[in-house]
Amino acid sequence: MDDFKRMAIFAQVVERGSMSAAARVLGMSPSAVSQQLRQLERAGGVTLLHRTTRQLTLTDAGSRFYAQCAAMCAAAAQARAELEAEREQPGGELRIAAPVGFARHIAPALGQWLAGHPALRLLLLVDDAPIDLVQGRIDLAIRFGDLRDSGWAARRLGRMAWWLCAAPQWVAQHGAPTHPAQLAGARWLGMSGRLDWECRHPDAGVHHWQLQPQVASNNHWSLQQMCEAGLGPALLAAMDVSDAVQQGRLLRLLPQWTLGGLDIWAMTPQRDAQPAKVRQAIAALQAYLAQLPGVQAPSGPAP
Repeated sequence: MDDFKRMAIFAQVVERGSMSAAARVLGMSPSAVSQQLRQLERAGGVTLLHRTTRQLTLTDAGSRFYAQCAAMCAAAAQARAELEAEREQPGGELRIAAPVGFARHIAPALGQWLAGHPALRLLLLVDDAPIDLVQGRIDLAIRFGDLRDSGWAARRLGRMAWWLCAAPQWVAQHGAPTHPAQLAGARWLGMSGRLDWECRHPDAGVHHWQLQPQVASNNHWSLQQMCEAGLGPALLAAMDVSDAVQQGRLLRLLPQWTLGGLDIWAMTPQRDAQPAKVRQAIAALQAYLAQLPGVQAPSGPAP
């Protein structure tokens, strides 16, 4: 590294025409500049500059060496410029990891933004299993719920509400409940495992559910499809089913009851010095989620 530093100092001396002028540009003393050049010549075993009290003259070896030093400095300046451009303008490849259920939201959330930055490439990795951000070279990962202490940076994008839904044909057969207790004997759809749920009503108080789904899946989209088919009621993500409710494929049950929700997070490998592509993607995702039914905007920073 010292050699690179001395090569840059040598290039400055040649370009500025004197050690004192180079010293002013570099924030060094002329004696320190002279010492660096002597060490560079000693390491190479050749004289690079003829020095007189009035001028500096390149030797033949010094002239050839300067061309290489100047090219090195130009490459370093170009590298810095590209880093600054990456900081200010989205470019290169953006690698996003998202759960399967969230993948359908990527296009409407980022489509217009991506169209405005043709130099940006998107690689979307869809997997419900957590992906190691460093090993996978992930720029941005979408996560739901409580976060484990991973050491990665987290920014809250919003909070997704649960809606209790059923198909119109199910409601026609079983009736629309007015209290959660009326659903105790229903044929529930849900994720694998026992459902332990709490719901709240401003007047009726709190009701606890402990249910074993009779139709289970590890995928929320498949649960929504089975719910639309009339197989039973299900707790579904409001952001995923709002269209189905609006179109009448599903009915929202107990809308006056609050059924809780999950925080939505943007995870990045580091907190500081985020490139423009990551900062702007997070902003676009946050703006998109804020206008979805059943999504609450973040109220504060991540813990």
